Amino acid sequence: MRDAVIVEAVRTPVGKGKAAVGALSGTHPVSLLAHTLRTLVDRAGVDPALVDDVIGGTVDQVGEQAMNTTRYAVLSAGFPESVPATTVDRQCGSSQQAVHFAAQGVLSGAYDLAIACGVESMSRVPMWSNVPAGADPFGPGIAARYPEGLVPQGISAELIAAKWSLSRERMDAYAVESHRKAAAAWDAGLFDAEVAPLEGLTRDESVRPGTSPEVLAGLKPAYYDPAFAERFPQIEWNVTAGNASPVNDGASAVLVTTSEYAARLGLRPLARLHSFAVTGSDPLLMLTGVIPATEKVLRRAGLGLGDIDLFEVNEAFAAVVLAWLRETGADPARLNVHGGAIALGHPLGASGTRLMTTLVHALRAGGGRFALQTMCEAGGLANATVLEAL
Repeated sequence: MRDAVIVEAVRTPVGKGKAAVGALSGTHPVSLLAHTLRTLVDRAGVDPALVDDVIGGTVDQVGEQAMNTTRYAVLSAGFPESVPATTVDRQCGSSQQAVHFAAQGVLSGAYDLAIACGVESMSRVPMWSNVPAGADPFGPGIAARYPEGLVPQGISAELIAAKWSLSRERMDAYAVESHRKAAAAWDAGLFDAEVAPLEGLTRDESVRPGTSPEVLAGLKPAYYDPAFAERFPQIEWNVTAGNASPVNDGASAVLVTTSEYAARLGLRPLARLHSFAVTGSDPLLMLTGVIPATEKVLRRAGLGLGDIDLFEVNEAFAAVVLAWLRETGADPARLNVHGGAIALGHPLGASGTRLMTTLVHALRAGGGRFALQTMCEAGGLANATVLEAL
């Protein structure tokens, strides 16, 4: 039987996603992804002509990220013109979905060697750039089904915080711990094997090792709106820029093949892509899909929560991860052990393969067997993946 394994995984350092401020803000998104693709095949020692397909994730596919960004990154990286590419959008989980597609192609026999990757330059293509002012991306059917209207993600995070009784202090404390773990991982050299420095940037730019509960307590609510306050009186307005992920620039990629083909090429697999799941959830709460996605992927894997040595749950908001912990009962000591997106950053389309790159290397370094990754996604979606160390 064919399997699907990851043989290499790399990412750029994550830059601050603010125009003319972040170290990567002057770099075109195609160039960001091209650098990652080039580094991926160079580190693996693979002829890029052997790659059957490159599947990339990008969320705001407009402007400099339009026109199938992944294809032009492939060409910019110097790959042969014969190597195809496509760009997918499952919102924040776009490049995790790219991993699923690449692995499913390998398992089916459609591919022998594929790349899953992602990129987002939020400094050059700000979030929601693909929705012009006055445009309705939902259509009349959604208005009829949800007559009170859907809400932005920040409001969903506030609703989650209210539903699970998550205090400002609890969310801020979680955020401080994310920064502490990320800084400690960098200081210990635990990111060195996965990062491909670019534009003089060698470390993730959003990590703030000196932050504290006192510092975060001084931040104002990020999403307060009188109209939503009236509509949702249960909201206490505890979500801030400090306990949510920042805006960022970055790219990441993983190389997927079979164990047999890896042996033929002289490559050593890092982890097996064991099981996959994707699920829909309430589009109002929107970000809670990680809970049923975790249950679904564990069921498909034939595993229990206690079998998982490491968890990566994307820290779009502290509220999301804390609600996931509360519902699953997972061991927090196994969660985001090198910090998460609150500290490391969340370059949207790149985040799925960024998390997986970190997870693959952490699983190998820590000596565990199974790892689980899940991400909340706009519209009430979530992907989940189980990896097995080899």
